[in-house]
Amino acid sequence: MLRIHFTTDDFTRTRIALAPDPMWEILLSLHLLKQREEGAVVFGQWRARLRARPDATVAPLASLAPPRGYSPDFLTPTGTVELGAGIDSVLSTSPTRLRSELTLLAAQQPLTAWTHALADGRTEPLRQLGVALQAYYERALAPHWAHINFGVDADRSHRARVLADHGLGQMLSGLHPSMRWQNSTVLSLPYGPCDRDLHLDGRGLLLVPSFFCWRRPICLRDPELPPTLVYPIDHELGWDTADGTTVGEPSCRPLSALLGRTRAAALEAIAKGCTTTELAARLSVSPATASEHTTTLRQAGLVISHRYRRSVCHTLTSLGLQLLHCGRPIRVPANCSAEIVSVLGERSQPARE
Repeated sequence: MLRIHFTTDDFTRTRIALAPDPMWEILLSLHLLKQREEGAVVFGQWRARLRARPDATVAPLASLAPPRGYSPDFLTPTGTVELGAGIDSVLSTSPTRLRSELTLLAAQQPLTAWTHALADGRTEPLRQLGVALQAYYERALAPHWAHINFGVDADRSHRARVLADHGLGQMLSGLHPSMRWQNSTVLSLPYGPCDRDLHLDGRGLLLVPSFFCWRRPICLRDPELPPTLVYPIDHELGWDTADGTTVGEPSCRPLSALLGRTRAAALEAIAKGCTTTELAARLSVSPATASEHTTTLRQAGLVISHRYRRSVCHTLTSLGLQLLHCGRPIRVPANCSAEIVSVLGERSQPARE
């Protein structure tokens, strides 16, 4: 059981990460890649495709990220939403911390010669680690990053609505069905074989929605590090299709044939709520072009816009939501049992003649 102890200051300092954290996604996807059955219906095609094309460059990561048990905390520096900054932070880990955390790993499994050299703080193993992290991201995550980003955006919007409608307490306990308030200041959840108490002590809690987190939330091992709770978001079955494309990106869905690729992407982005400037950034177009798209969608009855200070915020109408979700893949809740996931997987397959 993990018990998270809040003070009054912690409630005011709890926040949700602005975007998916590439370092956490690297680590958690490595865990899933090594497991044969875990999340098979959701991650099976992605896993099979990567295993079919092994890459020796990323081999060093295998010794640092066992599928179960402890993985060193230095692999997931806090609050890194940019890959380059995250890798730089990993490579800047002090020799003392490297040695300490790899000693913890050695208590769980034998260390390779390369890992021993890394624990000694040698330059070449650190360089190889940086190359491996970059190569793995480009191969395993980059082709799907837009989909991952959309999923995290949707989860953030959902949490914001729960917060606005029901308050912070329900938003926190709603991160996973197993989470419960023991009293008004202690949030608990099952946490494998270990029993832990995490005292926030006024530091607040960073919530990190994660695509590759599976089944239950996790946190850092070291209680002295900035408190972080990584939790799973919902998934769409068939998100990684047999031809290697990603379901959920507007270019891969029939909606783009109706509206055009960019306008379909605009509708998808507006579903999470955004300003004209944010929409332009998400679509990689100018603000003027983004404004033209929102005007067209608004005139079609798909979008409603309202001004807030110097910005114009856009949301979908009920008609826009119906159009967006028509024919979308089945979504799998983060806590869905293996049996239900299997049934949903069968439902998501096309009918055969």
